[in-house]
This record gives sequence, structure tokens and C-alpha cells, in this order.
Amino acid sequence: MSNATLSPELLQVARDAARNGRRPAPPRTATILGLGHYLPSEVVPNADIAERIGVDDHWIIKRTGIKARRRAAANEGTTDLAVKAARRALQDSGTKPGDLDYVIVATMSADEITPNCAPLVAHALGADRAAAFDIGAACTGFLAGLSQSAALIEVGRAERILLVGAEKLTRITDFDDKKTGMLFGDGAGAVVLGPSESGAGIGPIDLLADGGLGDTILATHEDPYIRMDGISTFKIAVKNLSESTVYAVAAAGLELGDIDLFVYHQANSRILKAVGERLELDASKVADYIAQLGNTSAASIPLTLSLSREDGRLRPGQKILVGAIGAGFTWGAGVMEWTLR
Repeated sequence: MSNATLSPELLQVARDAARNGRRPAPPRTATILGLGHYLPSEVVPNADIAERIGVDDHWIIKRTGIKARRRAAANEGTTDLAVKAARRALQDSGTKPGDLDYVIVATMSADEITPNCAPLVAHALGADRAAAFDIGAACTGFLAGLSQSAALIEVGRAERILLVGAEKLTRITDFDDKKTGMLFGDGAGAVVLGPSESGAGIGPIDLLADGGLGDTILATHEDPYIRMDGISTFKIAVKNLSESTVYAVAAAGLELGDIDLFVYHQANSRILKAVGERLELDASKVADYIAQLGNTSAASIPLTLSLSREDGRLRPGQKILVGAIGAGFTWGAGVMEWTLR
């Protein structure tokens, strides 16, 4: 799809990005040097949940696209998932833990209120020189972490950063809630970032938020389970993901047809389909791994990147769009040129 066929509203978004979104090139470009993921071994099919919420398997698939999800063992925490994915990313990049400058974990399901996951992950890996902190932007957390990590590398404040998205969402899922009980799964994905030798890599990332929509998705101290207004979430997600996609692509000096793979937060197949239809995207270019994973929040983008690479869908030189929306509300999108084999 070219910008010429966008709706008037989205065409204005593209024009705004072309006018205001182009920024001076940074001193150097950050890129992904290594990638890895981890999924718990237990597979939970729809049937195990459908009976509890009074529906059948078809009802869940029709509304979400989800057929199964992974569930971490009782003795397996978010930190454990993050460490396993991180080790694979470190090995893939040939990076020693001691060479890491930062360990950043995006999560909304840390094992404790405090400490954060990241210091525990850094300690488990032996990353003794690394600063470590969590990012809490719900399903947009990994994208927010990617923006922060790229910025640190671009200005020379870091040479190697480990960024992990990890979630044990089944711990905060009410499996008797008909609105959310079938949605969430556990897993982790990780990337190692560093400066690009070729100049290709992570481009503009557009991040936004609106706390006025905060009560649409909630988990509180009094009720720690995720509660959601599904209809409102769907409408907000489709609108904002579409607009952020157009903005990020235009800010990169590209058109939608230039993008080789669209990697969105894997929230719901209906959302992906609706965004694709609104933007007239080629369905084969929209990564969809929701069926077997469910919604893994901050873990979903790195998981999807890693699975896409395993499936041969990521090759050096390709233009990749990553986009997410999550509770808060937080959302955004970014463009990168893939450099990892």
C-alpha cells in the first residue's frame, strides 16, 4: 500500500510525520546483535479454560485467534523465564555477561513488588558490571525498552545492552473471567543490542501514552488479576496501532509497501486483522503467532521476532515494523533494518 491510498485521517498522520518526525541522524546506529526466546513446556489448550467460562473452543478461537498458551511451572518465575531467554540471546550474539553495560527487563509480572527482575537477571547471568532496571509499560514495555536502549547506544553511553521481555501472566489471570481468562500466556524473549558496523539498524520509534484511558485495563493491589473492557480495548488498539504504524514508517522516509514484515504485539488476531485491513497490508507480511502463545504482553514482540527468524522470515536488509499497545494506555511503533543472520 502506498501513502496515496491512505484514508484522509491517516494521510494527515503521514504528512505530520514527514514534517515533524524526521530527526537528525544520531552519531551512530544501534542494532540487534543477538536474539533468543524461552517458552515453558506446559501447553494449556482452550478446552481447559473453555469449560470454566461456559464456552467452547470455537468461541475462543473466533474471538481471539488463540488455540493454546504456555504456562510456567509453579516453581518457575518471571525472572527464571527472562534468564533462560537472555542466555540464548547472549550466546547468539557472542557476548559475555561481563561485557554488558545494561540489563533491562520489560515486564508487568515481576516476581516481587521489589526487587525488580532486572537486577536478579543480571546477577544470575554474572553481569556484574551492568546497570539493571525494569520497564513497566505493559504490552508496550519491550518497544519502550528498545527505544531507550537504542538511544543509549546511539550517543555512546553503552556498547552492549541486554533487553528482555518476560511475563508470567498466568499468575495474574483469573481463569474464571469470561473476558480475560483465555487471553494470556507465559514466555520470554531477549535481544542483545550494540552499535551497527554498517549503519543499518534501529530507526525512528514513535511512543505515546494516554492515562485518561487507564481504567480500560486494570490490575490493582486489591484485585491483582487483569480486568479488561474488551470492546473499548479493541477500538483503541486498532486506531492507535494504525496511526503509529503510518507515523513511524513516514518518519523513516518509507511507505507501507516498503516494509517486509510487520511485527505487532500479539494481543489478539482480530486486532491484527483489523489493523491490516485498515492499512491494506499484505496478510503474509503480518506476523501472527498468537494461536499457540496467547497474549504474552511485553514478551510478545521479542518472541515473535525470534520465532520469525526461526521460520526464515527475517533476513538482513529487510525493513521491519514493530508496534505495540498496552495498558496505561501506552502505544507506539518503530522501524528497523534487520542486520542479524
